[in-house]
Amino acid sequence: MDAAIEALPTVRDLVLGRADDDRLAMLFEDEQHTYREFTAGCIARAHLLLDRRGEGPFHVGALLDNGPEYSMLLGGAAVAGAAVVGINPTRQGAELARDITHADCGLIITESRHRGLLEGLDLGAANGRVLDADSPEWVAALAPYAGAEPPEADIDPLAPYLLLFTSGTTGDPKAAICSQTRLARIGQVITEMRKLTPEDVFYQAMPMFHSNALMAGWVPCLTAGGIAAFRRRFSASGFLPDVRRFGVTYFNYVGKPLTYILATPEQPGDADNTLRIVFGNEGAVHDLERFSRRFGVPVEDSYGSTEGGVAVSRTPETPPNALGRADDSVKILDPDTGKEVPPAVFDDTGKLLNPDEAIGELVSMASAPTFEGYWNNPEADEERTHGGIYWSGDLAYRDAEGFVYFAGRNFDWLRVDGENFAAAPVERILVRHPDIDLAAVFAVPSPTVGDEVMAAVVRRPGAAFDPEGFAGFLAAQDDLGTKWAPRYVRWADSLPQTETNKILKRTLRRERWESGDETWVREGDGYRRLAAEAAAAIRAEFEARDRSSVLDV
Repeated sequence: MDAAIEALPTVRDLVLGRADDDRLAMLFEDEQHTYREFTAGCIARAHLLLDRRGEGPFHVGALLDNGPEYSMLLGGAAVAGAAVVGINPTRQGAELARDITHADCGLIITESRHRGLLEGLDLGAANGRVLDADSPEWVAALAPYAGAEPPEADIDPLAPYLLLFTSGTTGDPKAAICSQTRLARIGQVITEMRKLTPEDVFYQAMPMFHSNALMAGWVPCLTAGGIAAFRRRFSASGFLPDVRRFGVTYFNYVGKPLTYILATPEQPGDADNTLRIVFGNEGAVHDLERFSRRFGVPVEDSYGSTEGGVAVSRTPETPPNALGRADDSVKILDPDTGKEVPPAVFDDTGKLLNPDEAIGELVSMASAPTFEGYWNNPEADEERTHGGIYWSGDLAYRDAEGFVYFAGRNFDWLRVDGENFAAAPVERILVRHPDIDLAAVFAVPSPTVGDEVMAAVVRRPGAAFDPEGFAGFLAAQDDLGTKWAPRYVRWADSLPQTETNKILKRTLRRERWESGDETWVREGDGYRRLAAEAAAAIRAEFEARDRSSVLDV
């Protein structure tokens, strides 16, 4: 291997550099572990992974809740030179099997609470190669490696280390590659930017199959030598008690966690806590300010992607609802012509007057060469970087002062509660319904932050919408992800389409639940007809949160 490549920073270096460190590393429920114990656990798992390695790519699927086990598996994979495939437990059935086989998992580490998700599935190379990390067999399997020295391993710093499922314009999720070097450098950058130290306690409650948990939480903690306080799964009501119990100083988030926390009953002493910084992305502007006031902590929200191609940073002078500013390499281009779009024009109320001209795709003219790609998906690589440009897949517009505003995502994919998924799998499920001939699934804005799922369907002639029957149908679909159930259903005889019979999702999104067609909205486990008064109440909720502008684009 070239000497320059060998000198690149790696996660393996970070892990092994803590081998003699007796400071506290991890807190989880009633457990405590030092860095010395953490590193020894990583080394033991590295030996186990190497000894259990099968034919094909050295890819290990992780179907686990947050906790020390996930953390030591990540460290063990880095020491062994393996890649960890983050498996999303909200995926089910054929879609879950597809993720595992597409990523070429040769071994899966799970736990008893998730083992049932794998039963009856064809896991490809991982068939018969599933280990439960909370079983006596797992303890016995690790026992021979207790106190072992790090294994000799040929580590390529630029080889895949993480495979993180994201979504694009195609029907199936893509596995974004992140190398050890890239993750180690992210840890260095965030640690320096946020002035993180060994005294910081990192609250790690975002799901660890997601890039935010690893890039904004796990690796900065390891880099700084801080303490990781793990929460098995995020809980809004458990947030402040955990902060006080563990002495949390740093909290990273993606999507709606701030909204959920703010929905808990406010108490006079909420600001009496140890928080020093809250850092994340996709938080609602209204919630950022409220959270900061209520809990007495600065909130730093930014824009970024799993692939790392485009970054936009919020500054103190960033206008409401804007993402912030980006460097000169970030442009907004018309995806059809490749030309830069003109600046946005607003009226006195802040409404965007030229959406058709000003909205384009957010791109980077500089990051395409450093994009690490998607696993086994050259078509997606080309889609992301064609013409030497990194295309984010996100729509945006820019004002005359250079501030960038998010305008939504490509209409073939959605992001709900911080999780990405494509529309096509949901559409394929909906057309199984005996009364549906055609389904178009797309994102509509949430009153808080992110997207809601809307489905516009062409019903079979004369079919009436049965709210209880439809809810029962969804509940019976084993491969329907937990975030996929439509919030809104437009029940129609026809949908707007092009001359080539392509559904006009741009039109559907603009019309949303106000199209005039029969529309139903999910409440709890059922659906009710959306009357005019209810639609007006939804719009009022956007206005109350200063998000009415997202309804105008």
